Amino acid sequence: MGEFELIARHFTRPSLPDSAVVLGVGDDGALLQPTPGHQLVISTDMLVEGRHFFAGAEPETLGHKALAVNLSDLAAMGARPLGFTLALALPVADDAWLAAFARGLFALADAHGCPLVGGDTTRGPLNLCITVFGEVRPGRALRRDAAHAGDELWLSGCTGEARLALALRRGEAWATGDVAAVADRMDRPTPRLALGQALAATPGVHAALDVSDGLLGDLGHILRASHLGAEIDLSSIPVAPALRGLAPEHQRDCLLAGGDDYELLFTAEAAAHDAVLAAGRMAGVAVTRIGRLTLEQGLHVRDAQGQAIHATVRGFDHFAD
Repeated sequence: MGEFELIARHFTRPSLPDSAVVLGVGDDGALLQPTPGHQLVISTDMLVEGRHFFAGAEPETLGHKALAVNLSDLAAMGARPLGFTLALALPVADDAWLAAFARGLFALADAHGCPLVGGDTTRGPLNLCITVFGEVRPGRALRRDAAHAGDELWLSGCTGEARLALALRRGEAWATGDVAAVADRMDRPTPRLALGQALAATPGVHAALDVSDGLLGDLGHILRASHLGAEIDLSSIPVAPALRGLAPEHQRDCLLAGGDDYELLFTAEAAAHDAVLAAGRMAGVAVTRIGRLTLEQGLHVRDAQGQAIHATVRGFDHFAD
């Protein structure tokens, strides 16, 4: 199977009605028509075999995750998806593998009205790179530099289950439980698009990002961009059932430093507390207040008694030793 047959067979689809795509797959470039008066939001993520996923990973799952991590970035900006491109490096053009990959990819794409509009394929080590396009009303993007001192700090869903799934697969001694119970949290994350758009429409919601490299490490991006500090109440962070049997130090590490959760971490003024809860209900996602932002810089984690807890603040770094 040649390159163009591969594209035609697995990645060329009819245009969606009422979409922003004027011209999609098959030309030198795509044409998108955003809603008048909106701004474009663009994000790119790459998944590399052996770095982001295990060799031999199930292709349908890879198709889902490759798009999900990009849609999660749109969610964090409060944006609506318009379309995406796919750059795909393959060791071989395996028809069955490609069919399964495309099935996972397009199931998620169709669920969020986000069509494939172009890309590239080549031979090489397995590498999946997606660029996603979205739109947001001017002034409503949930930027990292928009947090205010005194804002409440909120988290969607739960963190830590993806980290536990990774530990179980690696056979790390501390990890206990059934990997099947947490595998989807690592393999098939849920982009919080409805929540992000609801938050962007909620007055008083200021900054957001998605938790991909650990709650504390990712929070640090908001704090640096907004020149603020934060206090986190550890006892307020929701603990998923799969984590409740872990030793306290390992549970804490999963909650605060585990990656691949793709939950939203966001800030909102205290007066918007009830509106934030309403946005969560509208989106069908639990949201929890876990702390507050401070004018004094620095990040402090405290237990239920208010005592400071030492916690690793640094998030995952691809180039760290």
